[in-house]
Formats: sequence, C-alpha cells, structure tokens
Amino acid sequence: MYNLSGNKGEWSEIYVFLRLLDIGKLYAADENLQKLNTVFYDVLKIIREEKTGTLEFVYNKESKEVTINNTDTNTNLISLPANKFKEEADELYKTIVSTNGSSFAVDKTTEFLNQIEIHSLKAKSTDKADIKIKIHDINSGFEKIQGFSIKSRLGNPSTLVNAGKTTNFVYEITGNINDDIAKKFNTCSKKFKDRFNVLEKNNCNINYIKTENDIFKDNLTLIDGDLPKIIAELLKHYYQDGYTNLVSCIEKITEKNPIGYNLKNGHPFYSYKIKSFLKECALGMLPSKVWNGKIDATGGYIIVKEDGEVLCYHIFNINEFENYLLKNTRFETASTSRHEFGSIYTENNKYYIKLNLQIRFIK
Repeated sequence: MYNLSGNKGEWSEIYVFLRLLDIGKLYAADENLQKLNTVFYDVLKIIREEKTGTLEFVYNKESKEVTINNTDTNTNLISLPANKFKEEADELYKTIVSTNGSSFAVDKTTEFLNQIEIHSLKAKSTDKADIKIKIHDINSGFEKIQGFSIKSRLGNPSTLVNAGKTTNFVYEITGNINDDIAKKFNTCSKKFKDRFNVLEKNNCNINYIKTENDIFKDNLTLIDGDLPKIIAELLKHYYQDGYTNLVSCIEKITEKNPIGYNLKNGHPFYSYKIKSFLKECALGMLPSKVWNGKIDATGGYIIVKEDGEVLCYHIFNINEFENYLLKNTRFETASTSRHEFGSIYTENNKYYIKLNLQIRFIK
C-alpha cells in the first residue's frame, strides 16, 4: 500500500475529487462565494495522471455510479456507487478540519485511494491546474476537459502572489534625504509605517523607478502597460499607511490618480486593471517566468469553503471571479532579509529602497 501524507491544502485536492464524484455537479459561486443554485456544470469525468497510467473516473448520473478506466491499457478497473465517494468525502472532511499540524496521514482515505489506484495526493501537472474535469454546461451544451486550480479555506490562507526578489519594486528617495535620515529609517522600528514617518517628517519623496526583475515587469506590461506603476503606487500606500486590504488601497490611489486618468466619466481604471492582474495570477501568470498570456487553469478556480461546500468560478462567470479576488485578498510583508528589501541603500550618490509584493487570501 502507498502511504500518503500531506497538508490541509493537498488533502483538500483529494476532497474535491471525492466530493465532485459524489454529487456529479460543479456549482458556480457569486462574488461573495455564495452558491448559485441555477448555475452549475455536470461532471462527466475526472482525469488523473497516475503511476499506472491515465485514469478516467466517469460519472453516470442515471445509475449514480462511477466507472474507473485506465485509458493507457484500455481496461475497465472497477465501478463503484457514487455514494461510496460521498462516504469517503465526508470522512476526509472531518479529518481535515479536526487535525492540526503541517502534514498528516489519513489511513482510511489512503486505503480507498489505493483501491482505486490513486497513489499520490497531487495529480501530475505542468501548469496551475490541480484537477482536470470534463464538464457539460446544460445551457450552452458546451463540453470540454478543463483544468481548475483548487484553493481550500480549511487551512491557513494561501498566497495568490508569492514573494521573491522577482517581486521587488525599486524606488528612489529624493528631497531632504541624507545619510543620517537613511540610518534613522533603517534602525528606528520594525514597523514600516513608523519608518516611513521618518521620511515624511523630513520632507522626503519616494518615486517608483523600476521593478527589480525585467521578466516580471514585462509580464505586467503584457496585461496592461500601466500596471507596474499602479502596483508600485499601491505598495507605497501599503508600506507607508498600513493599508493591507486591496480595495482600500485602490480607493486611495483612485483619489490621488497618479497615472492621470480621466475619471470624470466614472471609468474604474485602477480597480479594473488590478482585477485583471489578480485574475491572471490566479490562472497562470508567475512573476519569475516569461508569460505569453496563456491561461493554464482553463476552467477557473474551485474553492473549498469552511463548511465543506465545493464551488467554482468558471471562465463563464469571470466577472464574479474577479470581484471575489479583489474582495478577498490582502498585501502581506514577506521576509525582508530573504528577499532583500525594506532598507534604504545608496548607489552613485543616490538613495533607493526596494519594496516587496506579496498577496495572500484573507481566508
């Protein structure tokens, strides 16, 4: 028997797999993560790449059975009642919510997974898709195998944009800056808001210069040419003023309008562009890799709610997805030493500081 162990997020991927084969439907959510009872997609099959080959878990809504086929060997492995997947999903959910620790085993679930020839928690994937499902849209007749990214709210909030040196933004400090003020900034407090008060009291200005990583800059520019500067302005408000919520930060820079957009007609320039950025991060874009605009999680997002309900944001309800991302994410300060940011330094007799971008889900 293969012994499986993982964290709450990894076990949640198995939970989604089991739950979808229990109910045979994937329901959509509104922007507040509430179930849309009239919007759902029939689950025709789930496809997993396992050590024994490509497995298809075919859901039959007439017989309420799940048939497992190995398409590499063209063999039918077993047929099980969908209710068996419900039992396993219910037990796994109880274990996930009641277990503490970064990694743990679930013997009963592992025994069942071995029975259906699943030998790893995470399905093999070269993209952001955590699960591949053939769905049917009853309204349009659309049928296609699509990849979904899975996010679980059963454990600690996950990150949407991971910190790295690649996500550093470089600013020049001008005005009355000198070595004494720079030293005071670097040593006065661990709280950035206190540090930036030093610059404000001494009439120093902070001006965005560039991103530290050119690939990240070009990825942002591919989405929208103004995005590097917009995100840089948002980061300034986060570190200077302590605004962690993205909605609050966007409201702040919309008032200041640093790009100089014509706001008289009510166009939501800043929120629209940031929502596009969050969506692309969720569905495929990584800061450190050249991105060509391709969506890896072609279906969208599946979210496991605290009560175990499984809902999705499909590409068909992309507006709800973007609004959900904006409402449910926040800035976070990563390790300043690991990612080398947060202190004033000099180059060619000029003063600079790097600020880092990391975005995490609120729940």
